[in-house]
Amino acid sequence: MARFHEDLKSKIDEYIHLIYRITKSFPKDELYGATSQARRAALSIMLNYIEGFARGRDKVQLNFLEISYGSLQESKYLLDFSKEEKYINGNDYKKAITLAEDIGAMLWGIMRNLRNNYNSKKI
Repeated sequence: MARFHEDLKSKIDEYIHLIYRITKSFPKDELYGATSQARRAALSIMLNYIEGFARGRDKVQLNFLEISYGSLQESKYLLDFSKEEKYINGNDYKKAITLAEDIGAMLWGIMRNLRNNYNSKKI
């Protein structure tokens, strides 16, 4: 299980750096708009993931993972928006979306397991 979490953290880290690289070419008038929001959403994925695991309790961890997953969805919308506005090219978009989908599936799996563990303890 430790290997899974290290792989997920590595993917999230790669995603954050990709978002930062992509947003460097955004228009300057988007600095406080799409650029800032995309970067904050991407960082929020990792920060909430780490904080949830640091807390240790299943219910609390699940809450932070849900926030992390929500930030991932927010960042995916910003990728769609940025592609439509022609701020990013198709290759960067495809790479980022593919990575986001992988991260989302991994986060969803952890959340599902935590929910199952929590529900089985309530019985």
